[in-house]
Amino acid sequence: MYSLSGKRVWVAGHRGMVGSAIVRRLASEGCEVLTASRGDADLRNQAETTAWIEKNRPDAVFLAAAKVGGILANDTYPADFLYDNLMIEANIIHGAHKAGVEKLMFLGSSCIYPKFAPQPITEDALLTGPLEPTNAWYAIAKIAGIKLCDAYRKQHGADFISGMPTNLYGPGDNFDLNSSHVMPALIRKAHEAKCAGAPSIAVWGTGTPRREFLHVDDCADACIHLMKNHSAPGHVNIGSGEDVTILELTQMVCDAVGFTGAIEHDLTKPDGTPRKLMSADRLRTMGWAPRIDLRDGIAAVYRWFLDNKA
Repeated sequence: MYSLSGKRVWVAGHRGMVGSAIVRRLASEGCEVLTASRGDADLRNQAETTAWIEKNRPDAVFLAAAKVGGILANDTYPADFLYDNLMIEANIIHGAHKAGVEKLMFLGSSCIYPKFAPQPITEDALLTGPLEPTNAWYAIAKIAGIKLCDAYRKQHGADFISGMPTNLYGPGDNFDLNSSHVMPALIRKAHEAKCAGAPSIAVWGTGTPRREFLHVDDCADACIHLMKNHSAPGHVNIGSGEDVTILELTQMVCDAVGFTGAIEHDLTKPDGTPRKLMSADRLRTMGWAPRIDLRDGIAAVYRWFLDNKA
């Protein structure tokens, strides 16, 4: 077991939804949390990143920093998504090794898996088939991060591990209808429909595809659990182990928001992959399970949206 108590812990990417959740969770671990703003170091720049690590000497690192975006952004800026993410992870992982960091956790994404992976998706499905083309650039960078951690473990004995979160939601999410994921987009659409007195809201396709969701605070708790209790090559899925249809999700959101209109289907829009659920078995055997019920989580995020965005 690795103790975080009394340690200097760097959360790279502390301003993002996942990074900020990890910072909140670390408040109860008795450690000193380190953060680096963009003015402190451009993480895409090796010299600046290495210098910051050497100066601040973290004992442990959560690598949650990344360039992220939706399908449109990935398709429009493929070079940026591949290059920036490769540089960020390579600079931090190599810098952590050079500085003698005791432990590092790299955070990836469920998009690393093949588009048509068997469901639920187990960790060994990695690299068994072609990726989803719409976010392949980001996925390739994240796969490289996993393998880089494994390589430093194999060659140098570094205690570097990887966790792969499922679809996350929570405070700090992106509610822009042009670039957000399905959960925050539905929350904003339902809220605006309620405020406008609209008779209905539309969801893409048939509403039958199934998706998995995990509250970001549960994700942060799982990351701490893995950092303290796990040390092995490869990666561990971080998910709820349960999924819902898009239609069921939409109804939950409408209930939380208080929108009582109809739910209509825009059949001109695609359904996407029929199902995307990651196996949570490996993480469960390590003694961790989520605590935040999906309905309760959606209600809490809507309250956050009202306080911060609406």
